[in-house]
Amino acid sequence: MAARRALHFVFKVGDRARTARFYRDLLGMRVLRHEEFEEGCKASCNGPYDGKWSKTMVGYGPEDNHFVAELTYNYGIGEYRLGNDFLGITLVSSQAVSNARKMGWPLKEVTTGVFETEAPGGYKFYLEDKEKLKQDPVLKVTLGVSDLQKSINYWSGLLGMKIYEKDEEKQRALLGYADNQCKLELKAVGGAVDHGTAFGRIAFSCAKEELPSIEALMKKENQKILTPLVSLDTPGKATVQVIILADPDGHEICFVGDEAFRDLSKVDPNGDKLLDDAMAADNSDKWFAAHKMKKVSA
Repeated sequence: MAARRALHFVFKVGDRARTARFYRDLLGMRVLRHEEFEEGCKASCNGPYDGKWSKTMVGYGPEDNHFVAELTYNYGIGEYRLGNDFLGITLVSSQAVSNARKMGWPLKEVTTGVFETEAPGGYKFYLEDKEKLKQDPVLKVTLGVSDLQKSINYWSGLLGMKIYEKDEEKQRALLGYADNQCKLELKAVGGAVDHGTAFGRIAFSCAKEELPSIEALMKKENQKILTPLVSLDTPGKATVQVIILADPDGHEICFVGDEAFRDLSKVDPNGDKLLDDAMAADNSDKWFAAHKMKKVSA
């Protein structure tokens, strides 16, 4: 379990330009790599869509030692409906708070020194107004759950996460694979979890040889497997093995073989240019406007 790493959270985005501005100019992240695809992913990385899409990885540093965001953009879809499944990402950066103020981006102080803001699409971020940490500034991802103890049993008992904090009164728990990694916070929402159409996915890596045993354990425990163990090819890059699971509330969880993923996730120095070029070439907004049509709302 010690070798398992928290990697990224997948967001579906409808406005790629405003989203890029939020992550780059406000949060101060950089584009780690950008890829364009003509058809949907075998592991549904871009959701249940078959058309043209793109994947942009953004973060404060390489995925080897930072938790990052995967931004998936489906060309024909302008917005997604939020549920109560994703409750926010918390990170430490006084610079991000300062950037938001300069940009006139809405900020709300929720506790002393902690500000809530929203990425395009309504995804919540919590910014701690302190100097950015030397290690990864991304502290935790918070997900809504319907039954806290049941979720703890799954994430800790089956997936082997360490319980760092548990607060029965506030109905929350903090879990993780290592002290120096981004944590997973589970928080009861007081009812059923609604994933909307914006539902995301959290990804972890593990030794490749662990993947079949994870699959076998989930089968033995009658837990949901969304995508059985599969190999994903990226032209010119490493082939990675992944398995996609769903927890008791339907949160999507990806486990990927660590060795190949480290090769696949190397930072591309041309990432920013590739994203900017793709946005410049994307005339979908103009096309829809010229035809007096709106992009589809998923």
